[in-house]
Amino acid sequence: MKLSDPRLWIVLFSLAAVALMAVGDLALEAPGPLTTAHARQPELSGLGSCSNCHGGWTSDMTASCLDCHEAIDTQLDAGAGLHGHLGRDHVAQCAVCHSEHHGPAFQIVNDRSFAIAGVPERKAFDHDRIGFAMAGAHLELACAECHVHADAAVLEDGSHRYLGLDQDCASCHDDAHGGDYRAVGCADCHGQTSFDTLEPRDHARFLELAGPHAEVLCQDCHEPSTPHALESIGRGTAPRAARTCADCHTSPHRSLDEATPLAVQSDGPAAIDRCAACHHPVDHQAFRDPSLQELDADRHAAFGYRLDAPHDQAGCTDCHDPDLAFAERHPGRGQNDCARCHDDPHGGQFADSPFGRVGCTGCHETTAFEPHAFGIDSHHAHAGLALEGVHRDAACEDCHTAPEADQPRRFRGDGAQCRRCHSDAHRGAFDRLPPDLLANDQAADSHGACALCHQPTTFAEPIEGRFDHGLHTGFVVDGAHAQDGCAICHPRSAEPDAHGRTFGVVAERFGEFTKGCATCHRDPHHAVFDATTRPAQVAGRSDCARCHETTSFRALPHGFDHGAWTGFALQGVHAEVGCTDCHAPLDQPDPDTGRTLAPAAGTVCAACHADPHDGQFAGGGLRAEGLTDCARCHTTERRTNATEHAFRLVGFDHETDARFPLGEAHRAVDCARCHKPFTGSQGQELLRYRPIPHTCADCHGRRDNPLRRRGTSGGGGR
Repeated sequence: MKLSDPRLWIVLFSLAAVALMAVGDLALEAPGPLTTAHARQPELSGLGSCSNCHGGWTSDMTASCLDCHEAIDTQLDAGAGLHGHLGRDHVAQCAVCHSEHHGPAFQIVNDRSFAIAGVPERKAFDHDRIGFAMAGAHLELACAECHVHADAAVLEDGSHRYLGLDQDCASCHDDAHGGDYRAVGCADCHGQTSFDTLEPRDHARFLELAGPHAEVLCQDCHEPSTPHALESIGRGTAPRAARTCADCHTSPHRSLDEATPLAVQSDGPAAIDRCAACHHPVDHQAFRDPSLQELDADRHAAFGYRLDAPHDQAGCTDCHDPDLAFAERHPGRGQNDCARCHDDPHGGQFADSPFGRVGCTGCHETTAFEPHAFGIDSHHAHAGLALEGVHRDAACEDCHTAPEADQPRRFRGDGAQCRRCHSDAHRGAFDRLPPDLLANDQAADSHGACALCHQPTTFAEPIEGRFDHGLHTGFVVDGAHAQDGCAICHPRSAEPDAHGRTFGVVAERFGEFTKGCATCHRDPHHAVFDATTRPAQVAGRSDCARCHETTSFRALPHGFDHGAWTGFALQGVHAEVGCTDCHAPLDQPDPDTGRTLAPAAGTVCAACHADPHDGQFAGGGLRAEGLTDCARCHTTERRTNATEHAFRLVGFDHETDARFPLGEAHRAVDCARCHKPFTGSQGQELLRYRPIPHTCADCHGRRDNPLRRRGTSGGGGR
């Protein structure tokens, strides 16, 4: 049927009419009329509006609902409100709780909705479920007293039935304080039973309201128009520290300064209050308690100083001079603060040491200064240098020498490093060890690099297995190097040196290790591979390790790139020949380098191959510096399916590579007409390529010359 056929057009119009009627029928087949809230929205009640609620090709009904009810979507994201606590998985289908198409009078939010959400009775909804604890008078309220639209049959546009309320008391109640307590919440002072009943929350964090403090009014401590008034606290933005007893009460001990140590503190929130050392803020009924009248040994200890022997024999005035003022008479000395009364014979050396923090009694008895109680194991082990091995046999005076006049004997400041007392037998070879290496070893971190390998018994007996040649010297001993004994590089001497060392120093034999492998080994390559045109590193490897390993010099575990290292890439038939085809084996190893293969003859073709043209291309043109460049015309690749390599002509262009362009007339002439055979210098038969005649007269001077054009007249070619 052709496009111009009227019957075709009749069929097409009929199908379109049927489709339109079907769509119209669908629009009329809705399950029922919409509720009033949705029906009054023009985009939800017109023809084709179904997809606005039920979703189109790219969305579903839940997504469509949340597009309009953004507040519910926000609750789901924040995990707040009833919907947020139910979670997206539970409310994945809005229509399960809120059905539609039941007519204008139907309420979408109803008792069934709450029941499905786990609330059997709406009026008994537990607000704890959404994070709002209701108690007291709030439990007597009807829903509509807070949610004004809770019972509304139809919501006005923009209003909410339950959403939009704030848990802040001021959102429902007038602020009786006129905003004076903005920094604190109503619940900090008031409960939900009655506004007039004060229920201060968390007051015990500052002061427990018990004992005498439970009998005072708030205004007695928080007096209006003072920095501690409730109004001032409310306006503050920074947290305030708890007040001490002295902030409210006059102290009879004003002469005691703030530095006076008091060992006894209360167990409650006033633990930082010095008064609590003797006066409990809750239990006492009066400041002057009878138990405080007499300062006995226990009470003296409460002030931070026990009257242990021999101080128990001293009279009060021996330590507390009655002629001094109260603060000077009672300075608050510490239990081990001997220097407050006694001179320090050590000149303050132990002030910042562990023993100094303990006090003089850490090393001395309290009954007498001498003899000291400083022991090797009990004290010296904690002094930074444990006395082990031969150090235990040394006398104290060997390290702690006699002091100069009017100077205390030196006990601290020398450190625990071995080199402070001993010279370095390794001549500084290990001075550049990585700091992490020493820090990760407890002994080396304290005593220096010597402790990595040596123990304190004797220098000649290193710790077995501790020395790592690669880690400690930077030179890994593996492969063939591991086959030799230490004496190969460290020859032993017959007589020990000043340190008792017979182990040779490698620098004395080979010099400083600054030339890499060449420090000990001769370079068989005559430094060819150290040229600036050669790679300095290959995959992080340098020096000879770029190609070789320590197992065997002849092993090339990383391969050998002939082109990169020699400048002559092995391509074509060159890649098929063996090394000895170019590097002839030597009858005897080279005495200087140990080489067993001779160097290659060269990198140009003529170095290995005879010239088949007998030097015809040895000058100018294709020749550079007297060397024939065969690659200009020939290739080293084999022919396809051929066993012999192709020394065939692949790149010669008579128009550009010869002095005689052929042009249209000469291109059809056979090569042999110009390139004649001749006998070479060695008696071989060759073809003449250079020199040959190349002027017109050289070939066209005779009438019978085949290059002359037929039928021409005149004597131009004669």
